[in-house]
Amino acid sequence: MPIGYLAISILFMVVGMIVQFRLKSKFKRYSEVPTSSGLTGAQVATKMLRDNGIYDVDVISTPGFLSDHYDPTKKTVNLSQDVYSSATVAAAAVAAHECGHAVQHATAYSMLMLRSKLVPVTQLSTTLSQWVLLAGLGVFFGRGNQTILLIGILLFAVSTLFSIITLPVELDASNRALKWLDTANITRPDEHEKAKDALKWAALTYIVAALSSIAMLLYYIMIYNSRSRD
Repeated sequence: MPIGYLAISILFMVVGMIVQFRLKSKFKRYSEVPTSSGLTGAQVATKMLRDNGIYDVDVISTPGFLSDHYDPTKKTVNLSQDVYSSATVAAAAVAAHECGHAVQHATAYSMLMLRSKLVPVTQLSTTLSQWVLLAGLGVFFGRGNQTILLIGILLFAVSTLFSIITLPVELDASNRALKWLDTANITRPDEHEKAKDALKWAALTYIVAALSSIAMLLYYIMIYNSRSRD
């Protein structure tokens, strides 16, 4: 395994672990702060959907911790059990964020539409890219192959593009959530700042993932260019 690959992987793994730890810490802290509105995550989600004229999306409870997500294929806002039933700042922030994605879907937000179109090819590229890259680098047979390496780089580039496109989608959903929480009087100013802080750390997980993918892509390109000159 190339030393550069290990170095980059370990670096971003450590950074990712730190961000995840901070995110869980923030979520736990703000899960103990009740909202002045007294609405549970499920009620917040339902109200945000209705306020945006969305009536064909269901709000359901799903198992797991921070497993919250919006499913555009089933049109469901899936909230983890803690978020679904809790009337806290953390629950309100997460519920509103996931509804932000539902609003993006309903309004055909361009970056969300683009990401959705990339999902099938990204799933394929993610499955194949690492194996093709390792084969191109000569990890399996002791000799690299530039053509195979280039194919691997192109496959990995698709995954990198997907992670980059994910950033504006997530940031926009958070912005929509925070704006609505304020205008709908779900959170007071001090609660609003806590909700903003929680969503900031959630966004950082996507930023770290994108930076990690970009760094690895550049590393593979450097190897390819170096071998091409040999």
